[in-house]
Amino acid sequence: MAAISQQALCAKTSVAGAKLNAKRVSQRKAVKAFSARAQAVAAPAGTSLKKGVVTGDDYIAVMNHARANGYAIPAVNCTMSPIINACLEAAKKANAPMIIQFSNGGGAYMAGKGLKNESDQKAAVMGCVAGALHVRALAEFYGVPIILHTDHCSKALLPWFDGLLEANEEVRDGAFPNPASLFTTPS
Repeated sequence: MAAISQQALCAKTSVAGAKLNAKRVSQRKAVKAFSARAQAVAAPAGTSLKKGVVTGDDYIAVMNHARANGYAIPAVNCTMSPIINACLEAAKKANAPMIIQFSNGGGAYMAGKGLKNESDQKAAVMGCVAGALHVRALAEFYGVPIILHTDHCSKALLPWFDGLLEANEEVRDGAFPNPASLFTTPS
């Protein structure tokens, strides 16, 4: 192996350090640019957007606000309460709306491994209902609009979707506290 002179080693270290510093500066600029974009799309203070889970005209107002201000609303499939809480916290920190959604698999996971998801998809349905009620219990306290959404499903999972519609009817009949509708939009 060829020996490297002290001067060559210092020059090489200096170049590597400069590249690393340039990369750090570039990353800081990217973070600042992202933050600026996030502030530009955040719901302005005093906005009339409803806080908590939105439905009906409030949902349309959130979508119109996003369209008018040129931003997309992120959607996250949630499988357990810590993920739901992280979504709510992120929405609050960004002062922006968030879509929290549940899939068949996510609902089954939320229900727990102790429940087998039979062909009636009851475990997945109850996991999604539990997740939706968790969101509804906390969303308003985070002070941002939350859209509660169900994921799409294949034909084989229609019993799950039917179960969610039935749960929604139970909500409307007063079986669960406070919401007029369990989800903002079924897929």
